[in-house]
Amino acid sequence: MYEAIKSLPIKDQAEKITRALVGVKSVNGTNGEINMADKLESILRSFPYFKQHPEQVWTQVLEGDALGRKNVFALLEGGFENNKTIIYHGHMDTVGIDDFGSIEEHALDPDYLQHYFENYSKDSDVQQDAASGNWLFGRGALDMKSGDAVHLCNLLFYSEHRDQLNGNILAMFNPVEENDHEGVMKAVDELIRLKKEKNLDYMLAINGDFVSPLYKGDSRRYVYTGSAGKLLGCFYIRGRETHVGETLAGIDPTLIASNINSVLNNNMDCAEKIPDEVILPPSCLFLRDRKAFYNVQTAGTTFLYFNYFLYERTPKAVLGQLKDVAQHVCDDLELFLKKQYTVFSENCGLEGQSPDWSAAVMSYEDFAGELKSKGVPVEEITDQVIQENPQEDFRQISFKIIEALEAHAGDNHPKVIVFFAPPYCPHNYLREEVEAEKLCDQILDRVLRQAEQETGETFSKKRFFPYLADSSYLAMSESAEETASILGNFPGWGKTYSVPLEQIRKLNIPVMDMGVYGKRAHTWMERVYKPYSFGVLPQLIRSMTEGILSEFGQV
Repeated sequence: MYEAIKSLPIKDQAEKITRALVGVKSVNGTNGEINMADKLESILRSFPYFKQHPEQVWTQVLEGDALGRKNVFALLEGGFENNKTIIYHGHMDTVGIDDFGSIEEHALDPDYLQHYFENYSKDSDVQQDAASGNWLFGRGALDMKSGDAVHLCNLLFYSEHRDQLNGNILAMFNPVEENDHEGVMKAVDELIRLKKEKNLDYMLAINGDFVSPLYKGDSRRYVYTGSAGKLLGCFYIRGRETHVGETLAGIDPTLIASNINSVLNNNMDCAEKIPDEVILPPSCLFLRDRKAFYNVQTAGTTFLYFNYFLYERTPKAVLGQLKDVAQHVCDDLELFLKKQYTVFSENCGLEGQSPDWSAAVMSYEDFAGELKSKGVPVEEITDQVIQENPQEDFRQISFKIIEALEAHAGDNHPKVIVFFAPPYCPHNYLREEVEAEKLCDQILDRVLRQAEQETGETFSKKRFFPYLADSSYLAMSESAEETASILGNFPGWGKTYSVPLEQIRKLNIPVMDMGVYGKRAHTWMERVYKPYSFGVLPQLIRSMTEGILSEFGQV
């Protein structure tokens, strides 16, 4: 790659590398992630500096990963004896390409897509963008192969101008970002190893993940000084089956699920209240009953889970809110069914005692604790479920564990069990009371003001990157006490899934997203805006890099 780009200006270098990376199909959960890692390693090894120092490019295979996916690292040491280090990081996987429909075979061909959208009259915005020539199309062009390309270009620049680098750059590219973030979580061990063995002092991690306009006509370029966290808030809902001919005698779990969904889904009343930040409400990612085929019996159980963003709120507070919502829904449903049964019985002249429509609400930790007190071998049952479902999705294993425990308990009383399932993304942000983080924030302010004067762009600084990102695993604002209070509510924690919480706290690297700019990520109209992403952003990141290394070099 180096020979093809060495004489090009950086904006053309970035575009050429982006095109090369887009051409590698690296859909999450496929061997393409390995191919992408090989491509990134090949590009790095083509740079003269790394030809001279081949040991400073290496990979880390994800232990236990069925596909053998791997992280890619490159360490560029500056021209001065200095352990201060900036991390450039990005992810290498993409979402699938089936949304391209009839043109799926061209999903990785930017030129074909540009021509296609030039003639696409059904969406004037994408048609105008394609006609302008200023946008690069293709799966991963925006999320986030262009961001990886910018990091590679800046790494090449500093490898040829080491006298401008008062410290080191560690480049890191991770797989498995688009769902469970296993790549960056494994990389935490490697970052700690480098910190110990090479005495690296991590000053800042810069993610190049994409930013987008927040509304139609929004021309601001956003920089984020932290990452939103995430919990997957889950509900196992056990109803009481009945024949549809006696429908009011049962408790339909789909009715409980739909009412919980109605309360939580996209409801800003359930979101945090932080002025001037992009704060999102919970959103439903899964709602399904357990009936395997048609019959005239109502459903017995229903599974439901929500994406739940964390900004300043603690995980414990989220658990409390989920339980409260479930309790209110169950209480309201009991009153509703009593009312309906009264109308029904009066209409047909029934007499006698009405059914019991109460449903218990509990956390998984309380549920498991109650079973243990009755002698149910919770850990053994959990281990057996995991062993019997080696390839099962993390979320479904959690539900299967609860199903198995329910079967052993012999308790068919209607209930809602509230719990968490993977992934768990800690949240972080630059804190005023931490001197090093405060300094990063101040340097960013200066860099953005200068960039506005030089480029004419309008920048806006926000605290929380609004999309989920690997940056969540490099620092965390939650205390050990806050996280400990929820770990018992992850079925199978430490067996199917865990987060290296203590290691993340040891690193606690300030994070920042200075991303490429574009539109419609995760859709077939995904595109990156070249003039800013390739023309302005590389220098913006270099200014931040040099500002941090210069300022902290004096501390």
